[in-house]
Amino acid sequence: MALPPACATPAEGQRPVLDSLLIPFRAQPQPPALPAGYGLSGETPPDPLELNALLVACGDPSRPAERLRRALERSSWQLSLRNGAGALVGFVRVTSDLALNANLWDLSADPAEPEQAQLMLVLVHTAVGRLRRELPGCSISVAAPPAAQDALRRHGFVLDPGGIRAMGLRL
Repeated sequence: MALPPACATPAEGQRPVLDSLLIPFRAQPQPPALPAGYGLSGETPPDPLELNALLVACGDPSRPAERLRRALERSSWQLSLRNGAGALVGFVRVTSDLALNANLWDLSADPAEPEQAQLMLVLVHTAVGRLRRELPGCSISVAAPPAAQDALRRHGFVLDPGGIRAMGLRL
């Protein structure tokens, strides 16, 4: 039986021949809605003192402003979430070798915000989506707080895959 050419229209009730040749990609979660009154931006990094206040509110130890400024400068890009009053309520920054690896750092959403879980979903979805567009195929790692684990799992992250554990050194 000869197969019709790839551009042929299938007969009624038949599936196109190319369906069997397509590689299924893992389904991506639906884009989460940014709650009303919040804004997401990657244009200008936040002030280091403002970022430090958010990180401390999320349970991180305080960091010197100069150290945060250098980290922001050396990042590939960052995303900031602000509430209606303009306060920084969410943040993530990315570093990468621009080839095989990318790292999400300082992933945080203010626990005092009533929409914390949704803000975390927006940050993770936006960051992972941008990395997939700009660096397809690179591996993405993240050291995340417990508040981020649900959002990360929804986007395919696996906690300690194969028993691999990340290690960090505080300088």
